[in-house]
Amino acid sequence: MERLSVLIIEDDGQLAEVLARFLRRQGFEVETATEAGIALQKMFARVFDIVLSDIRLPDRSGIEVLQEIKRAFPQTIILMMTAFSSIDSAVEAVRLGADDYLSKPLQLDDVKMRIERALERRRLQARVADLQQQLTERYRFGNIIGKSKPMQELFRILERVARSSATVLIVGRTGTGKELVARAIHYNSPRANGPFVDINCGALPTELLESELFGHVRGAFTGATESRPGLFEVAHGGTLFLDEVDALKPDLQVKLLRALQEKVIRRVGGRENIPVDVRIIAATNRDLEEAVRRGEFREDLYYRLNVVTLYLPELRERREDIPLLVEHFLTRYALENGQPVRRFSTEAMRLLMSYSWPGNVRELQNAVEYALTMSSEPVLTIRDLPPHLSGIAPMERSAPPEREPRTLAEVEKRHILRVLEETGGNHAKAAEILGIDRRTLYRKLQKYQIPLESALRGGRSVGASHEE
Repeated sequence: MERLSVLIIEDDGQLAEVLARFLRRQGFEVETATEAGIALQKMFARVFDIVLSDIRLPDRSGIEVLQEIKRAFPQTIILMMTAFSSIDSAVEAVRLGADDYLSKPLQLDDVKMRIERALERRRLQARVADLQQQLTERYRFGNIIGKSKPMQELFRILERVARSSATVLIVGRTGTGKELVARAIHYNSPRANGPFVDINCGALPTELLESELFGHVRGAFTGATESRPGLFEVAHGGTLFLDEVDALKPDLQVKLLRALQEKVIRRVGGRENIPVDVRIIAATNRDLEEAVRRGEFREDLYYRLNVVTLYLPELRERREDIPLLVEHFLTRYALENGQPVRRFSTEAMRLLMSYSWPGNVRELQNAVEYALTMSSEPVLTIRDLPPHLSGIAPMERSAPPEREPRTLAEVEKRHILRVLEETGGNHAKAAEILGIDRRTLYRKLQKYQIPLESALRGGRSVGASHEE
């Protein structure tokens, strides 16, 4: 590894030499300067990783040198040294950007420890910045792929919503990607550097949910052996995502309403009001207006949450996005497992396009993963899809597991698709095997909402990426 470089700015030549010898033994490249002017000349000739500078220099203040170095070289680690008991000056130096300060007479072990600590802080900061960039990239709106009209409309609204601080209510069926959209809003907002905290309000009993959201003080209830902040405090400066917000009981709805109105919370068992700066994004798969009419959800809370409403379309409402999603999942799993990208046969893609997808994108993702697991062939067929899709039972079972009764129409549709696959998409041969003419075959493809254009050309669908 390349050795780190250190510049020592110290007018006491003897001290500078002692420090230089010590740091060289630690593996650093070291240069020294007795004046600010000389030091700055050296800095502009080559960038040093670390600077150790006295606060008092013969030609300029060390604070001025600190400010000039920070402006020109913000990544350089700077430790200030002082021998005049001027702790106030040292604290001011830290406030202005110094990473730490050292009191004279210097202890060499202390110098080493503080340099190592400053380096570790910088490594952590760099790692956090890298992770933040990865999150931002992952949740760019461009990663929520959809060419359908409903998705294009959603993208248009998302870009506006992300720039605002408005409370957002996301409405959509299970598996439509509500959390993904919530994260995309956060990571494309001015709060992107703050925390994103999520909780499923339907996953916890009321007593635990209240403590999770608002925290508790020591002794508030049995087992509360110490005070603990809630998620509102954890999300301070960022975004709190409340999934299944409709599951909140009336007493918690009141507390949430107060937090939204007054921007303060009170821990369970506590008396102190704690200010919180949190953006709320809520999500539900229910009709909240109907819940309000039934008295199950507070009307005033509904209007507080319903500043901006985003409706996420079900997958069957945007079937033209299915090939894009499939292509993304195939590519993602191939990259994760270091394998070539595989594809679905034309007939398998037809079946994926014609299925109703009650579990939405999540169900589609599971179906793709199932097919990749069941087959090692480069082309995945209908037989590789889950039994409730293919209608073909696994070899170890005597009958396919049914989630709901299959109609005669479903049986016919799947039989037509299997025959088309067996014949390699040859419509004339498929019609002959089925005992019908080609015109009747095309009518049935239309009847069962199997994309006719794709069927006629016998081509395979292609797509791009999506994260859901």
